[in-house]
Amino acid sequence: MPVISPGFTGLPPHGRGQRIGLFGGSFNPPHAGHRAASLLALRRLGLDKVWWLVSPGNPLKDNGALPPVAERMAAAQAVAAHPRIAVTGFEAALGSPFTCDTVAYLKARCPGVHFVWLMGADSLAGFHLWKDWRTIAATFPMAVIDRPGSTLRAVQTRAAAALRPYRIDESDGFSLATARPPAFVFLHGKRSPLSSTQLRAKR
Repeated sequence: MPVISPGFTGLPPHGRGQRIGLFGGSFNPPHAGHRAASLLALRRLGLDKVWWLVSPGNPLKDNGALPPVAERMAAAQAVAAHPRIAVTGFEAALGSPFTCDTVAYLKARCPGVHFVWLMGADSLAGFHLWKDWRTIAATFPMAVIDRPGSTLRAVQTRAAAALRPYRIDESDGFSLATARPPAFVFLHGKRSPLSSTQLRAKR
């Protein structure tokens, strides 16, 4: 069994007034692109921390060959290696693989914390397929991080069209965490070509 930090099924330390980015995913495997996106969000959005939410499984994908959460958590902690990035597997204890349930739990459990949902542009491209995606967008502000090959596809989707009136210019990124949702920022920066899908294919 991989050695993981305490709080595998619990939440990382947090407090009222903190600005915390939520970066969910399978992290199969985690890679430097996840870390770079997190550091970009920390810097450009004025976040205090980013939590990597290691999912028990993506309901839109085949999870038959997905390694255990503990194994992916240990790998994620090794890649993150940053005092302001915390890795948690608490979603495994919720009994639901859906992000809408995750954000509802965090909103109820952590009053006074300013959460921002982080996602890559490739995830925005399929966001309209997520269960209760409009509710997710109305619960926490979101930051979409540019990804190679996904920029145009992401902004032309159904979800992007619905959210367009609520877009905040990235020059005002520091205002996002305390903005009333729905609100989102599209962050541009140095784009990592790494992807978990490609890394798995090379194994």
